[in-house]
Amino acid sequence: MKNQLKHIAFISEHASPLADLGGVDTGGQNVYVAQLAKHLANDGYLVDVFTRRESVSQKDIVNWLPGVRVIHIGAGPADVIAKEELLQYMDEFKSNMLRFINEQRFDYSLVHANFFMSALVAMGIKQVLGIPFVVTFHALGYVRRAHQGGNDNFPMERLAIETEAVKQADYIIAECPQDKTDLMELYNAPSEKITIIPCGFSATEFKPMDKQAARKLLGLPQHEQIILQLGRMVPRKGVDNVIRALGYLKAAGQTIKLLIVGGECEELEEGTCPEYARLLTIAREHNVVDNIIFAGRKNRDKLKFYYSAADIFITTPWYEPFGITPLEAMACGTPVIGSNVGGIKYSVADGQTGALVDPHNPKMLADKVAELFEDPALLEQMGENAIKRVNSQFTWAKVSSQVNNLYMRLQPVAINSNISLNKYKAA
Repeated sequence: MKNQLKHIAFISEHASPLADLGGVDTGGQNVYVAQLAKHLANDGYLVDVFTRRESVSQKDIVNWLPGVRVIHIGAGPADVIAKEELLQYMDEFKSNMLRFINEQRFDYSLVHANFFMSALVAMGIKQVLGIPFVVTFHALGYVRRAHQGGNDNFPMERLAIETEAVKQADYIIAECPQDKTDLMELYNAPSEKITIIPCGFSATEFKPMDKQAARKLLGLPQHEQIILQLGRMVPRKGVDNVIRALGYLKAAGQTIKLLIVGGECEELEEGTCPEYARLLTIAREHNVVDNIIFAGRKNRDKLKFYYSAADIFITTPWYEPFGITPLEAMACGTPVIGSNVGGIKYSVADGQTGALVDPHNPKMLADKVAELFEDPALLEQMGENAIKRVNSQFTWAKVSSQVNNLYMRLQPVAINSNISLNKYKAA
């Protein structure tokens, strides 16, 4: 390699940068890995992204972008498997990744792990090859379990793996102040090991465009008030909260369209998409089916039109490690009403680029929507503020620069531990 010091390995076991977005297991982490790799390559890095093979037709190595390759690693059946069921295959992932590195004679200067299972693999790579690693968890098991309880289908070993990864990682990237607080309070992570680096948005993908033109292109009504919910269609994202809020607005005499973008496919059907069926049942209960457009999953190049077509973007998840969709909406000049949680309360400036509300509180959300629609001048000002805020703080170019600065602080370290998945088997 021409520049060995800048040859790095990303591990993202379930979230490939090549995946279609909007499904149950595809979303923010896929975007993070793709955009960060792309921008680091622009800064002179050579980036190999290791991800799990999900089809026998996937090539071993995909030369995706200049300086970025996607490497498919065998780990379990070559099929799509829910991420909650992948931990059992991580020893195989580690072994096959090590074999690939040795066969290709690659010499990586560092590994950047994404999610706890990738961190487990990174610990094994570090033990064998002495390569230091940085980890971005994207979500924390203790936080997830606190909100989802018995509905959290990840194995209990996740908590022990995350705790060990905190100890063994050379640096940890927290995506917002709340993430750092959670790492310190729940995992005893030392403050000096944690660097807050947010997610970003692509300034070339998302920028303001004429609202009427966007609506015409999408076949949406020109003169109705439209609120948008866009993202993965899973319970914790709180789409049901927005539907219930729409019920309050309709009962108060407000005529508002709710546009919901996301799901497993473009044409949603109750029989094949359980979450869509659940949301449709809630819409019927609140008599708002006719006020909702379920658009289904859309290709990424179409999202800018949906953001631009909306008057307000709404995202009210129960918890959110960061949340990229609010940045993308604000980049298009659309104010955001979001949950006062995690990264959303970090990226959305309450009263300036939108508003923050409590999750699980559809009445509070409905009142805030009505309040903003009653003041068009304020909505317009919020949109202008949003554009300025994200472009000054949250572009992927700025994120990449911060990550590069963190990488430069890393030096190879001696390895004294031995990591194996068996160590974390539940008793």
